[in-house]
Amino acid sequence: MHVIIAFHLIQFTGPHGQPIGINPMEVVSIRPVRATENFGKDIKCLIHTTDGKFVAVVESCDVVKAKLEEDKP
Repeated sequence: MHVIIAFHLIQFTGPHGQPIGINPMEVVSIRPVRATENFGKDIKCLIHTTDGKFVAVVESCDVVKAKLEEDKP
């Protein structure tokens, strides 16, 4: 018996320009980077995931939200 699992990743851009694939089903919340946080000048949004981790991306939270909403069934 074979089980096939498929999921779609949404592409974002990491701190050094690397592509980052995010499973939209694992996103818990997003928020802008605060001025007091030291993520570098290019990082604009933090994506929090179900495993308690976060991903820092250069896209604005408005762009992240729009991409996540596009992917909803």
